Amino acid sequence: MRRPTIGVFDSGFGGLTVLKVLLEFIPGADYLYFGDTARLPYGSKSVETVARYAVEAAHYLEAHGAQMLVIACNTATALALDRITSAVHVPVVGVVEPGAEAAASASQNRKVVVIGTEATVSSHAYRKALEGRSLRAREKACPLLVPLVEEGWLEADVLVLGCTHYPLLKPLLHRVAPAHVTIVDSAESTASVVASRMLKLLPPALTASEERRVVPRLKFFATDSVEKFRRMGERFLGHPIEDIEHVDLKE
Repeated sequence: MRRPTIGVFDSGFGGLTVLKVLLEFIPGADYLYFGDTARLPYGSKSVETVARYAVEAAHYLEAHGAQMLVIACNTATALALDRITSAVHVPVVGVVEPGAEAAASASQNRKVVVIGTEATVSSHAYRKALEGRSLRAREKACPLLVPLVEEGWLEADVLVLGCTHYPLLKPLLHRVAPAHVTIVDSAESTASVVASRMLKLLPPALTASEERRVVPRLKFFATDSVEKFRRMGERFLGHPIEDIEHVDLKE
């Protein structure tokens, strides 16, 4: 039986941190990754622009065989998840709800700080998701992380990484965050959600332990330099990136 294919979309390289965890959680699937590197960053763009770019990428991944889409971009999830979901014919999972659920599970005092891009913070997507779980949320756009030390996280006991670039800063964040703060990486919680949903799509043969050792097929699409994607992407994914195709989407 054919292995299922999961499509992963991000504005650039950050979503590779989500793909890295997906590979650990769901080795029985193949993966398509679309990085819109020519048009990043999404964090400073309008809702309409982000939605248009994200829907184009979602259509591209679906046309290339993706049976489920993971929107590994916090900005695209926050601003355009509904538009993406209605534009395609396959299940779609974003990173906000899984991140909020993980934060709710980790928090003892029901106070959470969320850091992310200006667009993600301005959308209040995380705040709404957290308040829907009876948590108090303070959000901070962090092009620089210094403001966090000055306000916000001393009362909170959970820090949600609302940007897929931030997991690379986890060692630093663990050093500078107060000892009582739990750091929630939405990449891990998203992969867990996708894994549970993929169980319905996985052929029975692929649930056997011997089949789990089969190496997933990885195909990458980038809208800018393939070589730059290869060089930068390996830092995020943690291993060499080989099969990359340049895609020229219309503006």
